[in-house]
Amino acid sequence: MRFDILSANPKILESSLKNGLIARVENKGLIKTYVHDLRDYATGKYKQIDDLPYGGGSGMVLKPEPFFRCIEKLISDREYDDTIYLSPQGLMYNQKIANDFSLKKNLILICGHYKGIDERVIEKFVTKEISIGEYVLSSGDIAALVFIDSISRLIPGALGDGESAITDSYQVETGFDNPQYTRPEVYSEFKVPDVLLSGNHAEIKKWREEKAYDKYKRIKKKKQD
Repeated sequence: MRFDILSANPKILESSLKNGLIARVENKGLIKTYVHDLRDYATGKYKQIDDLPYGGGSGMVLKPEPFFRCIEKLISDREYDDTIYLSPQGLMYNQKIANDFSLKKNLILICGHYKGIDERVIEKFVTKEISIGEYVLSSGDIAALVFIDSISRLIPGALGDGESAITDSYQVETGFDNPQYTRPEVYSEFKVPDVLLSGNHAEIKKWREEKAYDKYKRIKKKKQD
């Protein structure tokens, strides 16, 4: 799977792409990530990629030319399943959407900055707008990392334990995981529940489902209060 990331802040991406899960999955040959610095597609002495918005107002807007040049080059080389703009106005991201994207082959990710990007880029190229939450980030690069991480771990062979991805919290019906315990059996007067030590897998499964549902009910009640 290939991710082409268009960024005004490539250094923000470097650490996470070279370390942790994304790097491990890439080293296995399961994904490829390519970061495209918008300044490489800008012209002029100062390689300007932003400008003041027409009509006035505060802040700066990323210019259309670097996006057009970069995307047109990419799509001339290969076919892409989607061109995604990480946007606060986009479709709210969730596990189902991540599952769907994990089946794709090539994706272009557009990272916004400042007050956003020139609307003509969206009109011409963007097939989907995705939001990772109802809050403000300093740049779309952070959202792009979340997006890539959540998808990469779903690719078969990405994780050491092949069952981990399908049993993660938001893959189950309630969206919540059950309490987890490991050794020692007793620590600071706190003991692991007896059912987990029983070896009765049917009872353990039932206990885990009940605890996950209890957590779901508590959180849902808090949201309603």
